[in-house]
Amino acid sequence: MSTVKETVEVDVPLHTAYNQWTQFEEFPNFMEGVEEVRQLDDRHNHWTTKIGGVRREFDTEIVDQLPDERVTWRTTGGDTNQKGSVRFERVDDTHTRVELVMDIETSGAAEKAADMLGTIDRRVKGDMKRFKQYIEERGAESGAWRGRIQPGGSAGPTI
Repeated sequence: MSTVKETVEVDVPLHTAYNQWTQFEEFPNFMEGVEEVRQLDDRHNHWTTKIGGVRREFDTEIVDQLPDERVTWRTTGGDTNQKGSVRFERVDDTHTRVELVMDIETSGAAEKAADMLGTIDRRVKGDMKRFKQYIEERGAESGAWRGRIQPGGSAGPTI
């Protein structure tokens, strides 16, 4: 399993960066190789990706989500195995540090070679740069979900 970590500082307030990240169906706008993300419910998403000519479909589950702090997920179905977390840290009133950490288990010769050559790491770094550009150009989030998901618990609104 490989761990990929990337941090960017975005020129938007904390709540704007966090709110945009919760709009999973917008991910194809800045994530290379992501064709579609369908949000099934508050905790579950279905992904369709095409990377290096290989198309994959898989499901993810959000296992921990705390507004303006973090979103943590893991895959639950399909032919990919990964988990990750994105954290948000206020720098000042108009800047936010966004840190993405992903553990990815590659399968197949092409994916293992891409991992060894640093292709996966470069893709994640590029995705984070594109997220920065996407949110800064918009200047505002396209939506928000501010619910709390606790490990082993259920999803619900923030009180």
